[in-house]
Amino acid sequence: MVVVSLSWLAAMLVGAIPLYLSGHWGCYLDACFEVMSGFTTTGLTLVQDLDHLSYAHNLWRHFAPFIGGQGIVIVALSLFMKGVSGAFKMYVGEARDERLLPNVIRTSRFIWLVSIVYLIASTLVLGIVGIANGMKTANAFFHGACIFMAAFDTAGFAPQSQNILYYHSLLFEVITIVIMLLGAMNFNLHYHLWTGNRHEIWKNIETRTLYITIALTFLVTLIGLNQVGSYPRAVIMFRKGFYQLISGHTTTGFMTIYARQFIDDWGNLALVGIICAMAFGGGACSTAGGIKMLRLGIIAKALKQDLRRIILPERAIVEQRLHHLKEIFLEDKQVRAALLITVSYLTLYGIGALVGMLYGYPFLDSLFESTSAAANVGLSCGITTPSMPAGLKLTYIVQMWSGRLEFMSVFTLIGFFIAAVKGR
Repeated sequence: MVVVSLSWLAAMLVGAIPLYLSGHWGCYLDACFEVMSGFTTTGLTLVQDLDHLSYAHNLWRHFAPFIGGQGIVIVALSLFMKGVSGAFKMYVGEARDERLLPNVIRTSRFIWLVSIVYLIASTLVLGIVGIANGMKTANAFFHGACIFMAAFDTAGFAPQSQNILYYHSLLFEVITIVIMLLGAMNFNLHYHLWTGNRHEIWKNIETRTLYITIALTFLVTLIGLNQVGSYPRAVIMFRKGFYQLISGHTTTGFMTIYARQFIDDWGNLALVGIICAMAFGGGACSTAGGIKMLRLGIIAKALKQDLRRIILPERAIVEQRLHHLKEIFLEDKQVRAALLITVSYLTLYGIGALVGMLYGYPFLDSLFESTSAAANVGLSCGITTPSMPAGLKLTYIVQMWSGRLEFMSVFTLIGFFIAAVKGR
């Protein structure tokens, strides 16, 4: 786990070099921020003059989340190693604790197979839509590949500064919604989908929790947007409101509005709705960030179990089951693990918000940007710019790194250094 946490920092330092040399980032720290944002599939950006960035550098920006979404160490496991001691601990260290196949290396290769097949199919579809919208053929397929890598790996980068707004296409937006949802889905569910067990998609606690949280957060967002009257027509509400909600909930970060419109046009209640969506995140063992649907489902089941224990007689035996790939009896250790990570995420969101407020930003703006960084989302309300303080850039880098690795390997690294200082 120490190797995993340090590998991500080393990858940031090395991966930032070509971006810094391009001249489109103001300093090396900005380039490090960009690469960490890419590897952690966040999508917050500090690039300057993106519309004139070279194809090579733009491709590297989008390939970084394609690597990071699968896992930097998983890339090594699947491509270069036949067998390695501690492989499963490395796998777990990158926030993946579920094996689809008998061993980690075969699981890693299946994850890559899924990603590459979707890459080819989606690039073709997005490229054809781009051509139909008037883009040149080569440019359309380049954009299609970049947008897919950012959408499936829930990163939110785009080849143009206007992000998805640049394409001005309802069909393009619908396709990216589908890809974002696929990216936020547990790779175990992709495995069952590919092997013909489609019933698992509807029975699984993660999928059901995702539908419920999308409905609830969009309801809050919808009420808030209706209060300020920003998007009076249903189609506009879908493209400007629901799209941002799905982008935030899947922790992708694609935008069909400008960053400051979150503050100027949305209102506080709508912002709270999308902050909650970003905080919740997508599926476990997926490319998405956030607390994750499985943990929320486990906590909800535990709450239901405790309520039944209160209501029923003391001698009653209360058991709670959930369906995640198989029927599972809920145990205290599962609830404790889910609560530990949830509390860690909430703490990280709060710390980032406090740092933002120390630099003079309003509370809700700071909480929005902090949640976006720590949950690896990439939506921005305008705080993340090349001119923001260096301390805030470092704070967001740490948040992106900690949130992507889901704390365990980070805690292990901290414990390792403490033990080294104490001489143990």
